[in-house]
Amino acid sequence: MAGPLLQAWGLGAALRSRAALRPLGLLAPPCREVAGPGPGSGEAALEENPFYGKYRHKIQELRRSSPDVFESRMEKRNEVKKQPVGYSNQGEFIRCMEEKAEGLGTKTSKGGFTKDKTLDSILNIEMVKEKSAEEIKQIWNQYFSAKDTVYAVIPAEKFDLIWKRAQKCPSFLYALPRKEGYEFFVGQWSGTELHFTSLINIQTQGETAPSQLVLYHYPELQKEKGIVLMTAEMDSKFLVVHEAQCLANQVQLFYATDRSETYELVETFNHRSSEFKYMSVIAELEQSGLGRELRPGQVSDKS
Repeated sequence: MAGPLLQAWGLGAALRSRAALRPLGLLAPPCREVAGPGPGSGEAALEENPFYGKYRHKIQELRRSSPDVFESRMEKRNEVKKQPVGYSNQGEFIRCMEEKAEGLGTKTSKGGFTKDKTLDSILNIEMVKEKSAEEIKQIWNQYFSAKDTVYAVIPAEKFDLIWKRAQKCPSFLYALPRKEGYEFFVGQWSGTELHFTSLINIQTQGETAPSQLVLYHYPELQKEKGIVLMTAEMDSKFLVVHEAQCLANQVQLFYATDRSETYELVETFNHRSSEFKYMSVIAELEQSGLGRELRPGQVSDKS
């Protein structure tokens, strides 16, 4: 399907092999309803989490293989709640996995994500330098519109704002509407990559919690063309495209906002953890309308 599209834009070899861009999940009917996480601690409380079932296999595997580690994490669960909600060691996890991947001589990190996913592995940068920003935007959007993934072309000024804020506040808690309520995901910047993993994943697996969504930002054309290209990889066992898109949209909602009250949530999460309230994230999400397509009866017609 991508072949005729590339010919229509007169690209020829501009885009690299499609083999490097595997299908990243299927669209699925979205879900509704709202509820915050309930109180409780220990294994019984963990099983009361509405998203426990999705992670049951990995949790039980950890309990069987490393019972001491499992019990230790259950004991620390109350301590985690006192930290910024969802505060994670995901940055350490990312670095750890990169080191392990280098030791194994592989280009694929845990979870099947591409290590060192460069823009040149997707796009012939030298060829597109002859094209205008609008032409490159059309090429990028047209190519990825034929794929089940998240993608965007971000104006340079907006990415500048996101990037400056990400340096000061590298992590944040995002809320994803689900049938059972809201599932919380922690987003952690590592360079220009933004890694997401669910809060329950962090609570049960700690620093080994794998990423479930990675947003790749490419600033190579930022100065010359005034745009930053973005695409993603995700674990389709846990997220579908509409859900991943909702998380990606929230990055702009919280990091690129002109509304000081909205960005203040990000600052509070990173620097004044004791003051952070997860319900404020839900309130901002509801006010923005993001995630509305994930609710029954409001599914978007866009593919």
